[in-house]
This record gives sequence, structure tokens and C-alpha cells, in this order.
Amino acid sequence: MTWTRLRATLVVFLLVSFPFGISSAKNSEGDDSSTIKQVVAEFVDAFNNHDAHAWAMAFAADGDFTNVSGLTRHGRKEVEERFAGLFAGPLKNAHRTYSMKSIQFLTPEIASVDADWELTGSRAADGSENPVRKGLFHWVMTKQNGHWLFTAFHEFEFLSTPAK
Repeated sequence: MTWTRLRATLVVFLLVSFPFGISSAKNSEGDDSSTIKQVVAEFVDAFNNHDAHAWAMAFAADGDFTNVSGLTRHGRKEVEERFAGLFAGPLKNAHRTYSMKSIQFLTPEIASVDADWELTGSRAADGSENPVRKGLFHWVMTKQNGHWLFTAFHEFEFLSTPAK
């Protein structure tokens, strides 16, 4: 009799616990998706405010940045230095918008994130205003000490509007 009661209790426990485990994992992923979206929104706001320090803070200390022409910078410090110059020059009046495309969790602490972007108000080397530019951000983000940061940042520019 005791063995039957123990088995029944175990079955009820497993049936009740299993869905909560799944729900808890999904809620955590949902919370992390919201946090990643917030990091991206703050990152774009920093760009639009031409704040190189705030912009670079979204990067991991050892994060890598690659722009549309293949220029790379390693580490938050190099990224900040690069954008301090750009925000004082060709990006002084630039404005960027974005549209989140996807967030895919590779592990609970690593996410692959894509967003379309559009840039207006940037200047060419000769000082003339560039036409509207469009492209794709692809980021590998890692959760470090509870914060989502760009670990690998790649920026692609569309030469023409991509087919949908």
C-alpha cells in the first residue's frame, strides 16, 4: 500500500512540476527577449544622440565590431574612440531607425539577433549628404553578469532594396 501511494505521489508531482519547468524556461527566454530589445532600443537612442560612450557601453569589453566596409574594432574602448570621431564628423547629423527581425537563443546566455536598419543624415567624405542607406545588423549577444551585450557586431548595407 505504501509503495502504491509513493508512486502515485511521484506521478502527480512530475505531472504538476513538468509544465512549470517548461513555462519557467519560456518565461525566462521571453524576459531575455524583452531585455535584448531594450538594449537595442537604448543603443539606437545613443547613436541618435551622438553619444559614443553610451553607444559603446552596449558592447562587451572584448566585443568585436565590423562595419559595412569591413573595418573592424576590438573592444569597447576602440569602438568608443571610433564613434567619437564619427559623431563629430560624418555622423554628426545622422539618424538611425531599426526594425527587429529575429532573436534566436543559441544557449540561455547566447543569442543571435538580426535587425534591419535605415540611416539618414550621414555625410560623404566630400561633405555632401549621403542618400538614405539601408542594411542589416547581425549581432551575437552574450549575457554577462546579467546584462546582454554585443560580443560580435556585423553591419551590412544593402546596395538595393532586398526582395521580400
